[in-house]
Amino acid sequence: MKNFILTLVLGLSTLFVSAQDFKVVTTMETPAEGESYTTDNFTNSIGVLYTFNDNCSAGLVMNGDNYDLIARYNYGKNIYVSLQAPTEEMMDNLNLGLGYSLSVWKGLAVEPNYTMNVKADEAGDRVGAFNVGLSYKF
Repeated sequence: MKNFILTLVLGLSTLFVSAQDFKVVTTMETPAEGESYTTDNFTNSIGVLYTFNDNCSAGLVMNGDNYDLIARYNYGKNIYVSLQAPTEEMMDNLNLGLGYSLSVWKGLAVEPNYTMNVKADEAGDRVGAFNVGLSYKF
């Protein structure tokens, strides 16, 4: 049993050793009309992604007081496809996004993206939004 646990720990540790990077991401929220930008506009949707290989990342991102699961697939050098799913009522609230990562300085990037709901609402519309995000790769 001890050999099995040791083998399991060593095997799982290779996932973390072979990781390309960790990435901190956030989406900048525009303030309501008549209000100014505060730190909450940058920290309400902050998250951490773990990169498994050059193309795939997964992690958690804040959504108000809750956490959402997020996955990204890098298509090419700077284009990515993202899927964000809340932990409650996951299939009804999936968001699919397409974005571009523009490197600004070393690990810092500006990421404009467009996200939309996968499932249509009662009126048959899929609500989409253009967002600007920031990321920093460790």
